[in-house]
Amino acid sequence: MIDLTLLADGGLGWLDASGPDSHLVLSTRIRLARNLAGRVFVSRSSESEREAVVRDVQAAAGDTVLLRQAARFRLDRLEPLERHLLHERHLVSRDLAGLGAEGRTRSGAALLMQDRVGVMLNEEDHLRLQALASGFALEAAYASLDRVDTELGQRLAFAFHPEFGYLTSCPTNVGTGLRASVLIHLPGLVLTKEISKVLQGLSQVGLTFRGLYGEGSEVVGNFFQLSNQTTLGQTEAELLDHLGKVVRQVMDYEEQARQVLLRNAPAIIEDKVWRAYGLLRYARAVSFDEAMNLLSGVRLGVGVGLIPGVSIYTLNKLLIHAQPAHLAAAEGLALDDSDLPIHRAHLVRRVLEDDTGRSR
Repeated sequence: MIDLTLLADGGLGWLDASGPDSHLVLSTRIRLARNLAGRVFVSRSSESEREAVVRDVQAAAGDTVLLRQAARFRLDRLEPLERHLLHERHLVSRDLAGLGAEGRTRSGAALLMQDRVGVMLNEEDHLRLQALASGFALEAAYASLDRVDTELGQRLAFAFHPEFGYLTSCPTNVGTGLRASVLIHLPGLVLTKEISKVLQGLSQVGLTFRGLYGEGSEVVGNFFQLSNQTTLGQTEAELLDHLGKVVRQVMDYEEQARQVLLRNAPAIIEDKVWRAYGLLRYARAVSFDEAMNLLSGVRLGVGVGLIPGVSIYTLNKLLIHAQPAHLAAAEGLALDDSDLPIHRAHLVRRVLEDDTGRSR
């Protein structure tokens, strides 16, 4: 089994709820798409060409400060469950993990990860540099990533055009190659039925939203990933500034929605959050989607001060450890084992009981 202890905090430091506004924003992620000059892009490259990319990048990373001691994972040599684990921890994309219909990853697929920065190799592009941070921390995440980009750029020649910027496999990433996103919890807007209006407004200002796992994933538990759509025609600072302003506005809308619920429907909101907490504390079998929705209710209750004794960090950890691959790995079961809902309910009961016990 893959050794996740090679990663600082098991690769879950971004969930520790230490960052700004972590009661609303779980995490901030920034990615930079880069390709090596003179190399065939991944979509048309051969196995030997992708292996050459891995060798070149690993050698360059070994000479940098931020990736010198990076843990290295060859996803093309991992079992499906191990790849699922990395994906559930938001360390690799679904594409790199080979979680499509065929269930196979391309040769040369790899991950380098040190602390909260890393590089995905041979995904859609040769390199996808990434940084993860707790809470709403665009500037801090980008500062780390910019340093990695600079260090690698001093040792590797990136494909770059003086007019268009960094060249990428997908035209929508050309330019800065920057994709920034925040994973935000918006139950207030969902309950007040204002969420559609807010999400429609995002597209009008050049942003988009996705589900818990990013592109191609569905929204569960009222968790949304908000990110920029364009990368060309603006600098990195301008893109981050624009995203930051819009996200802050969405956060304000969410806070207002929560206050409306508490003022106009206190009994309903109290019943909803305590019912969610009660089900999680005593249910004997819980599906993944149900667990995410119930955890969303409890998180709302904690955020507005209705449920004491439960930490946001505990709820964040449950979002990860209650997922299918994590449960299967912990219990020695298959990903499709019919007993997973039983083990999920037991895990949630135990963790919540331990957390409330510590708070007394």
